[in-house]
Amino acid sequence: MIKKELFDELSTRFKEIIATSPARDIEENIRALLSSTFTRLNLVTRDEFDAQSAVLAHTRAKLEDLEKQLAKLE
Repeated sequence: MIKKELFDELSTRFKEIIATSPARDIEENIRALLSSTFTRLNLVTRDEFDAQSAVLAHTRAKLEDLEKQLAKLE
């Protein structure tokens, strides 16, 4: 029981120290900086990328079919 109480007390104290330390502010500032940087890079989500890849594959297949039909007509 003493070990558990000691562990709980140390855990609580570490949480208090981290919550009031400048490290918390630094972490928040880094997150804000990264977020604004990623926004300016015009990144897309994986779902958007996959959706556009599927559309492109479909379009390529359609183009190949149309090229074959055109070649037959010529």
